[in-house]
Amino acid sequence: MNSSNDNSFLGTEPVGRLLMRLALPTVTAQLINMLYNIVDRIYIGHIPDVGATALTGVGVCLPLILIVSAFAALISNGGAPRASIYMGKGDYKTAESALGNCFVTQILISVVLTAVLLIWNHDFLMAFGASENTIGYAVDYMNIYAIGTIFVQLTLGMNAFITAQGFAKTGMLSVLIGAVANIILDPVFIFGFGMGVQGAALATIISQAMSCAWVLLFLVGKKTTLRIRICNLRLQPGIILPCLALGVSTFIMQASESVISVCFNSSLQRYGGDIAVGAMTILSSVMQFAMLPLQGLGQGAQPIVSYNYGARNADRVKRAFFLLLKSSLCYSILLWLGVMLFPELFASLFTNDAALIEFTASALRVYLAALFIFGIQMACQMTFISLGNAVMSALAAIVRKFILLLPLIYLMPRLLPDNKTFAVYLAEPVADVIAVIFTATAFFFTFRKALAELRKA
Repeated sequence: MNSSNDNSFLGTEPVGRLLMRLALPTVTAQLINMLYNIVDRIYIGHIPDVGATALTGVGVCLPLILIVSAFAALISNGGAPRASIYMGKGDYKTAESALGNCFVTQILISVVLTAVLLIWNHDFLMAFGASENTIGYAVDYMNIYAIGTIFVQLTLGMNAFITAQGFAKTGMLSVLIGAVANIILDPVFIFGFGMGVQGAALATIISQAMSCAWVLLFLVGKKTTLRIRICNLRLQPGIILPCLALGVSTFIMQASESVISVCFNSSLQRYGGDIAVGAMTILSSVMQFAMLPLQGLGQGAQPIVSYNYGARNADRVKRAFFLLLKSSLCYSILLWLGVMLFPELFASLFTNDAALIEFTASALRVYLAALFIFGIQMACQMTFISLGNAVMSALAAIVRKFILLLPLIYLMPRLLPDNKTFAVYLAEPVADVIAVIFTATAFFFTFRKALAELRKA
């Protein structure tokens, strides 16, 4: 076992410099990871003659893809912060047990998800808003994507343990390898081999397999502080259950995106048809420009907050949070300005269909109207996780998605019957404003109490 001094810099290096050192690679990794989620759609949207229809079909797959990512987040955002807290306490044995238990759990989850997706993807996709025009493209994509589920799971889940140890650049390279491969392989398979959406899915799973190999080789190698060991591959309830409890909030946040996507698609199909569903595919992609970098900032701050929370260093925990909050707000405000000023530019990234671009540009301004304050929501929610507060992190996710957004998707068209399609899009910013107020208020009292308890020691 490596000495705890390997990670002592998390408790000694100036917080500002440390956050930049860790957050820059994690934000870069999330931006690169975003390419996995949107580069397929960009290429597919530009397939001659059928691009707009194919894009809508692949967009209907998003709920299933989000479910796969959500299960990876259940492990990564539960196990990795726990491991950091244990390292802060100097308990490297338990930290390694958490890594091993999470690794086994992800393999088991991957097997189940693969079987479910292969057997029932057609039924799911029809229920999720596919039409007779788009179901063929959706099934073609998911049949291949499902085979690579284990690569997606292990890459996203295990990479968090690399970042949690302070190896942020290595974590960034894990994502970069797959993303570069995906960008290269996508046009080869889609256009060169004429495989269309099947080629996009194949390029994605090959790329994820390459990233997965890199991550696992690092975690069994000599450079890592925490290592995957055979002795830790037996599931222990006392180890894995606290990890899963902490990861539930992020799981809910991402899995609810799947449920919300289904609700959006079904409502939009009813009020606006295929063009409204196609626009939603682009809107959700642009939303990832906000979500993933903000998650990257939170992941960069996580080792600092978790390690110093475990080491009972209240001042460093406080400084790390406020730096995270300022950085997150700056990013969300800048992106909001870009979307408000140049919505056509964002829409045209995904399609060359003039009607879809015009419709999406108007929808973007409505859907992302409250994006400028979203940095507050993500900074508070990610810090709840870093502090090991499973209850509050889960509550923040549940309130935003299930208590607010889900009912508003169906309520807003009744309140604004003159334009029911755009009323559906308006549900997002209304929910975001209320959620930010709730989360920020709850975080203020919870964070102040946590810092007070640390200072008592």
